[in-house]
Amino acid sequence: MTRIILCGANGKMGRVIQSVVSARENCKIVAGVDFNTESISFPIYKSLADVTEEADVIIDFSNPALLENLLNYSINKNMPVVIATTGYDEDQKKMIEDASKKAPVFFTYNMSVGINLLANLAKKAVSVLGGDFDIEIVEKHHNQKIDAPSGTALMLADAICEEIEKPMNYEYDRHSKREKRTKDEIGLHAIRGGTIVGEHDIIFAGRDEIITLSHSARSKEIFAVGAVNAAVFMADNKAPGMYTMKEMID
Repeated sequence: MTRIILCGANGKMGRVIQSVVSARENCKIVAGVDFNTESISFPIYKSLADVTEEADVIIDFSNPALLENLLNYSINKNMPVVIATTGYDEDQKKMIEDASKKAPVFFTYNMSVGINLLANLAKKAVSVLGGDFDIEIVEKHHNQKIDAPSGTALMLADAICEEIEKPMNYEYDRHSKREKRTKDEIGLHAIRGGTIVGEHDIIFAGRDEIITLSHSARSKEIFAVGAVNAAVFMADNKAPGMYTMKEMID
């Protein structure tokens, strides 16, 4: 039985995580962390430092501002952590990388298996199509999402660049300049509106043909399921290091 500490327990995703875990027999939430400590099924604390329950792994769906405390707790307790929060800046990403040298860290920009398959398909498309196709990424999310472009869109762009020999530039704001599109850029476009859970399109535009790879998330539950699966995976006495969906799927 995998014992989980859930950070962001009373947030939107925290509640979805609770629902997913309640339907499983191989794991349980033993404690939560949130500014709102109201709970009926397990104790919730305002800080990780206040948690007294024994646990095997942490799932974090909280806020980027809490990252340092999260990583320090993981290192001090030698406890695996599944980081599912998004919106980290470059300094925070470096902090996560440094922490993975001392503790087991599972970090991906998207917990969906489908999105990670999409990244692999995009890499395959690049290897087949070569440099004859322009690449654009369009992501759509709900009107409450703060960061843009999404971390998932950046993850997809990074995956594509692994298959391209020359350096590529990410173009976020094409309206600010008046010039033709260059061959060494990938356009990233963010749409915010309504209650869109998450949609990502990778467009390969060539001469007289267009290929589009797409993924559409219909509910937040797919991200919760991925995070819980990652927690069970990481609880198995993992050594310090950076773990992603690739290690879990392989």
